[in-house]
Amino acid sequence: MTEMLTVDGGTIAYEITGEGPLVVLAPGMGNTRSAYRFVVPQLVAAGYRVVTTDIRGTGESSARWPSYSRTDIAGDLVALIRHLGGPAVLVGHSISGGAATVAAATAPELITGIAELAPFTRKQSIALSDLRVKRFRTGMTRLLLTGILGSVTWWHRYLDVAFPGRKPADWDEQLRDVASMLGEPGRMGALQGMGRTTPADAGAQLGAVRVPALIIEGSLDPDWADPRAEGEAIVAAMPAGIGTVEVIEGAGHYPHTQFPDETVALLLPFLKAHARA
Repeated sequence: MTEMLTVDGGTIAYEITGEGPLVVLAPGMGNTRSAYRFVVPQLVAAGYRVVTTDIRGTGESSARWPSYSRTDIAGDLVALIRHLGGPAVLVGHSISGGAATVAAATAPELITGIAELAPFTRKQSIALSDLRVKRFRTGMTRLLLTGILGSVTWWHRYLDVAFPGRKPADWDEQLRDVASMLGEPGRMGALQGMGRTTPADAGAQLGAVRVPALIIEGSLDPDWADPRAEGEAIVAAMPAGIGTVEVIEGAGHYPHTQFPDETVALLLPFLKAHARA
């Protein structure tokens, strides 16, 4: 059942399933909380109170906001965790991975650990050698055209390379749902607004994170020429000893949707160690 939390500037939609230590799951841009549809049942079965949320601009949350930075999204997530009673392990994908960094650094009393899936959580740069990687060139081109044109077609083309190889069984339905959501007033503008943000605000907070962090990358993620190197750079920017990197072979930018069993296998030991009631 969808519930709503009012925060400055709008409302945030969320859904609670299960009982136990709190785990909050936040999706990336252009997506909804349904991105975790294969993960939630497994976490609930393992004994967790699982909350999925639509970040600002997406799903059932308000569409139009003054800005869509990682700091803004982190503020919404912290407000949600506080509303739910906390503390929580916060799981964030892509832009929400950066928001998890900001939330952990600014509200450590509410967050006992962060898991970031293919996160944009530090300032990005592109080396000439990166452009030799075809999947990176293709992914960046399709993302760029989505942002410039505000095109669902180009977003779908990006998703095709972001899910390399096997697709979820409900792939066609997923694409229809994404197109329907982005067709609502303000939704594509929100995606474009997120695409224009920089992860620099999250990168500035990496050194201030004091809770354990798990970074999960897909080996074929088109958003980086070398996803493992990106994960290792994130951990290197954190205080020594708190971060670890795991790479799921064959996964793209959405390991939790494309390889949910492998993602859960990495999450469960982390939750067992760091989630608490």
